[in-house]
Amino acid sequence: MARVDLEAFRWLLTPPGQSLLDRATAVLAQHPGDPVRAAAALRGPGVPAAGAAAALTQAELRSHAASKLGPDDAARMYFTRDGLEQATRARVARHRAARVSLARPDSVLDLGCGIGGDLVAFARAGLVVAGVDSDELRVEVARANLAALGLGGAVRVASATAVDLAPFGLVFADPARRTARGRVFDVDGWSPPWSFVLTLLARRSCVKVAPGVPHSLVPERVEAEWVSDGGDVKEAVLWSPALATVGRRATVLRAAGLATLTDEDPSTSEVRAVGKYLYEPDGAVIRAGLVGAVAAGVDGGLVDEHIAYVTADAAYRSPFARGYEVVEELPFKEKALRAALRERGVGRLTIKKRGVQVSPDELRKRLALSGTEEATVVMTRVAGRGTALLVRPL
Repeated sequence: MARVDLEAFRWLLTPPGQSLLDRATAVLAQHPGDPVRAAAALRGPGVPAAGAAAALTQAELRSHAASKLGPDDAARMYFTRDGLEQATRARVARHRAARVSLARPDSVLDLGCGIGGDLVAFARAGLVVAGVDSDELRVEVARANLAALGLGGAVRVASATAVDLAPFGLVFADPARRTARGRVFDVDGWSPPWSFVLTLLARRSCVKVAPGVPHSLVPERVEAEWVSDGGDVKEAVLWSPALATVGRRATVLRAAGLATLTDEDPSTSEVRAVGKYLYEPDGAVIRAGLVGAVAAGVDGGLVDEHIAYVTADAAYRSPFARGYEVVEELPFKEKALRAALRERGVGRLTIKKRGVQVSPDELRKRLALSGTEEATVVMTRVAGRGTALLVRPL
């Protein structure tokens, strides 16, 4: 895909550009996976090269955006490649916007709005929105996306640290954590930096941060919420004291709805022998440090004080953990494990591991199984001892 060019993008919003974008979408559908043939089919008399490249890029980005933002919105919105990569998944953005709307702010300012994905969610939640970004192209794309979806909102070019925040009822920020050299792990290297984030959290605000943010960095009275979508941890959000309701929260989003677990829910740190069932907590629960709450919820305990697996003697269905029936304990050492699995005719093996130095892909190759049965093995530590458990998903 070509890099999105500002002038070519502006031309794409004109009637001739829109017509060419429609053609590019149809051409890509006729030549899936073959951008060279698609580009050749789109070229012709009177078709500007820059316009054709911009149209094909947008058509391809829209196809990639469908799974993240939904096919209906993706087919109408505009993107840059990095803007799409950094955009919040639609379901996660809707959850955050719904929570922001409960605070009833008179307006919301998005600092570093990117292509406008969060602006869209805030506007659809009935909020008055404005966004700023330091990149002129991203501002143009965000403005076009609000217009394409029939939503109100103002967007302009500005540095997040130079905007007067006083007129706005609530501020949302998503500091950039990537540079041209890759991901930035030092919070002082974020843009805007951690020092600025702390000033935001002194007022009504919420700030999206990396899921790996250390608990020790979270200021007092600020709520840290870890959010997973479809089983994958997507982000952590810091809610300022005026918006916080607990200290730590894990929110699990699924197609059927959401579930939330907090540090005020009953919890246990009891370590127990492996029972009939094993539970693997959702990543958001683990990041939030709420594995003990999952253990209490299934009337169970931990298999090890340092391992995020829970065991119990009864079967439960929980939105916060995947459950397995424990079939038997197998040998932990590789040679004996291979013999045990071959004896059981296992050929297709899922290996789950936690707290042990095992590479599932490499181990699977070395085991060289060829049977007809399918199995799942959990390799972990139980009371400090390496253990392999043959399990069956509930």
